[in-house]
Amino acid sequence: MEKQTNGKTRTNDEERIQESHEAQANMWKFVFGFTEMAVIKCAIELGIADFLGKNQEPISLNQLSIALGCCSSSLYRILRFLINRGIFKETSTKSGKSGYVQTPLSRLLIKEGENSMAAFLLFESSPVMLASWHNLSARISSKDNSMSSFEAAHGKDVWKYAEADPKHSNLLNNAMACDARVTVSAIIHDCPEIFEGVNTVVDVGGGDGTTLRLLVKAFPWINGIIFDLPHVAAVAPHATGVVHVGGDMFNYVPKADAAFLMWVLHDWSDEECIQILTKCREAIPQDNGKVIILEAIIGEKEESIIRGSNNEKLKDVGLMLDMVMMAHTSNGKERTTKEWAYVLNEAGFNRHTISHVNAVQSVIQAYPS
Repeated sequence: MEKQTNGKTRTNDEERIQESHEAQANMWKFVFGFTEMAVIKCAIELGIADFLGKNQEPISLNQLSIALGCCSSSLYRILRFLINRGIFKETSTKSGKSGYVQTPLSRLLIKEGENSMAAFLLFESSPVMLASWHNLSARISSKDNSMSSFEAAHGKDVWKYAEADPKHSNLLNNAMACDARVTVSAIIHDCPEIFEGVNTVVDVGGGDGTTLRLLVKAFPWINGIIFDLPHVAAVAPHATGVVHVGGDMFNYVPKADAAFLMWVLHDWSDEECIQILTKCREAIPQDNGKVIILEAIIGEKEESIIRGSNNEKLKDVGLMLDMVMMAHTSNGKERTTKEWAYVLNEAGFNRHTISHVNAVQSVIQAYPS
């Protein structure tokens, strides 16, 4: 018995040692977690994916360094780091030398590529957006918790800062357009029926209009209204089938068959969401109008962290987004199904449905009757 007990003790000790080693390894990843974002940003700025994307054959380090005007030894180290994460791949050229090619992941870094995520990463990794994270603990420690980390860092909220800084506003609009191309593609593929019988759509907080232009192209019977703050509407590109209107969604929303809001409501508190949704309800027909909302939905307990996602790797993104809302906004948050039901009911919507698409966001359709 004693030997068995000692054996169990040794086994328990070995397990504790193994757990300690794993914890240390994981902690090192957290300590240097910023390096992944920083090195990927470097790759985007250098244009590595853009150059490889223009070539069908593997490109040698010498060719790549000459083309990009880079130090070859430093470029090699950057590529080695990224290859270890599945971004780019090392293979042989026709002459037998080592060369580099694209991977599905690296193709998302092509600046003008289909479904590119480059603009989003450049936005989130900008000094302006990163500064707010250094104030996160101070915000949470404050008793009133009223000032966002972003405002503490810059003296104004995200929208006023963008209004005063055209360069940052452009980064923001490009990031939102980047997400729009990915998400709208999923909507068109997974649930095109939501636009049947809808002749006019107002995109509330529509930014540069990428979302609505893609929808009008896919569903040409739609007449679109892009509604955003005046400084955004003033510089948005024109397109057939859409008009730009500047204004404040807390005061009014232009009338349409359907109001469309993508990644807008998560920026605001429940009370503010109810105000926005009420204005949207007033803008649509009460008998057959609807509000279409695209947001991440946080699961509870045994539910999936993001409901309806076909990609298990997206599970944690909703929780990350919730932290982003805490750092970048005063009262914004990602919501559960119960929290969405609350704000919709309070805004006067008698029923709503949720459709899941292959994206971070789910599609919520809310009806006033």
